[in-house]
Amino acid sequence: MKLLVLLMTASFVLVEVNLSEIFRNGRTLGGNVGVPKPDKHRENVADVPDEWFTQKLDHFNPTDERTWQQRYLFNDQYFDPNTGGPVFLMIGGEGEAPVEWMTGGSWVDDAEKHGALLLQLEHRYYGKSHPTEDMSTENLKYLTSQQALADLATFITAMNKNYSLPSDVKWIAFGGSYPGSLAAWLRFKYPHLVHGAVSSSSPLLAKVDFSNYFKVVRESLAAYSDDCVAAVQQGVREIGTLLKDEGGRKNLNKIFNLCTPIQESLEKPLDISNFYEMIADNFGEVVQENGANRNSSQANANITIDAVCEILVNQTIGSHVNRLGKVNDLLLITRDEKCMDYQYEKMIDSLRNVSWDSEEDEGDRQWMYQLCTEFGFFTTSSNESHIFGDKFPTSFFIQQCKDIFGDSYDEDFIDGAVDHTNMLYGGFDIEVSNVVYVYGSIDPWHALGITKTLDKKAPAIYIEGTAHCVDLYSPADTDSAQLTAARQKVSQLIESWLKL
Repeated sequence: MKLLVLLMTASFVLVEVNLSEIFRNGRTLGGNVGVPKPDKHRENVADVPDEWFTQKLDHFNPTDERTWQQRYLFNDQYFDPNTGGPVFLMIGGEGEAPVEWMTGGSWVDDAEKHGALLLQLEHRYYGKSHPTEDMSTENLKYLTSQQALADLATFITAMNKNYSLPSDVKWIAFGGSYPGSLAAWLRFKYPHLVHGAVSSSSPLLAKVDFSNYFKVVRESLAAYSDDCVAAVQQGVREIGTLLKDEGGRKNLNKIFNLCTPIQESLEKPLDISNFYEMIADNFGEVVQENGANRNSSQANANITIDAVCEILVNQTIGSHVNRLGKVNDLLLITRDEKCMDYQYEKMIDSLRNVSWDSEEDEGDRQWMYQLCTEFGFFTTSSNESHIFGDKFPTSFFIQQCKDIFGDSYDEDFIDGAVDHTNMLYGGFDIEVSNVVYVYGSIDPWHALGITKTLDKKAPAIYIEGTAHCVDLYSPADTDSAQLTAARQKVSQLIESWLKL
C-alpha cells in the first residue's frame, strides 16, 4: 500500500510595526504569504498545539553535534492511516508559521478531499524556531537556504519513521514566495524524498539589482489607467521641487506626516533615499498584495490598486504630491501608525538588534541577512521606466548590508553570493520534473520566475490580473475564471504525480 505525502511551504504572520519596517524589498514583515481567512466550518485553530523536533544546527559539518528545537504543527482530523491517505506538510518561510494555515487555505480543501494528515514545519531562525542564543552575525551563518532544505530532508526522513510510513511514500512540496523557491529546490536537491512540487510566486533567479520589481508595479498601476501612473510620477517630481526650499520642506512634513522634520535630513542623503524608497514601497505593497483573499484584519489587506488609483486621479484632492500624501495617510491609518518614520540610522539600528526579544524577531534582520548573503532581491530605482525617482540605486542597499553586518558585506561579496546561489539551484535553467510554477501578472515577483512553460515536465501557469500567492488561498466569489482554472490545473497535476 502506498501512502501519499504532500509538502506545502509558506511564509506569513500578522504584526503591527512602524511603517518604516512593515514592507521593505518586496517583503511584508513576518513574510509574504499572509494569514488565511478563518473557516467557520473547520476546527478551531486554538486546538492545534506547538510541537518540537530536534534538528541539527549544521547539517554539513559531521563533527558539529549541536542541536536545537524546531517548531512544527499537525492536524490529523482528516487522516486515516488505514486507508493510506496523503499527508500534507507545510514548511514555513521567512516568518512565523501560524496555526491559521492548519485549518485554512486551499490546501486544507484538498486535505479534506484526500483524507490527509496536515503537518507544518517552521523555517530555522524565524518565528519560534531559534537555533542559536541570539541573531549575531556570527550565529546567522547557519541561516541559509541550503541548511533549510537539509532541515526539510531531515524532518521528512524522521516523520517517515515516526509515522511508520512505507518506503515508497510520496512527498509533494507546495510553497509560496520564498518557500515556493524552497519547494522547487527541494524537489531539485532531494528528488528521492519529494515526488513533486507546486511553486507559487517564487523568485527562482537570485539577482542583486531587482530593478524590474518597480517596472511591474508601474505596469500594474497602468492597468488601471495611464493617468494613475502619470500622477505618481508627477507627484514624485513635486517632492524634489518641495525639497529645494524651506516652505516646501515644511509642506512635505505635513503632507506625509513625517515623524522627524525633513529639514533635519538635508545633509543626510541616506535619509532622503529612504524617504523616496518608502513612498515607492507604499505602492509596491498595494500592488503585490492586490486582491488576495486574506484575513481582513491584516495590514493593507483591503487596499487595492483601484483604491489608490482613485485617490491619485482625483483632482479635487489637490496637487499630485498631495495625492501621494493621501495614499500614505490611508496606509498609516490601516496600520494604526501616526507618522512616517524615514530616518535611515533608526532603521539600521533596529536591524542591528540581535535579541530574539526584539521586534526584528518577526524576520527583518534574518531576511536582510539572507538577501545580503544569498539572494540580493534589492528593489532598486535603476529601471529606465521607474516612476519613483532615482534615489535608491543598488549602492543604497549594499550600504545597508555593510552598515548592518559589517564592511566585508560589500558589492563584490554580494555579487559572489548571488552567483553562488544561481550555481546551486540553476536560476531560470533549473532542470527538474514534477514541478508547476504559478504566478500572477500583477505580482512584481513574477519577474524572477518561470512564467512560460519551458519543459512539459515542469509547466508554468501565468494568471492575468492576480497578485502574490493568491492561488494559495481558498476560493472566493470574486475569483477570476483564470484563477479558478489555475487552481484546478494545479490539483490535476498533483493527482497525476501521485499516480506515477
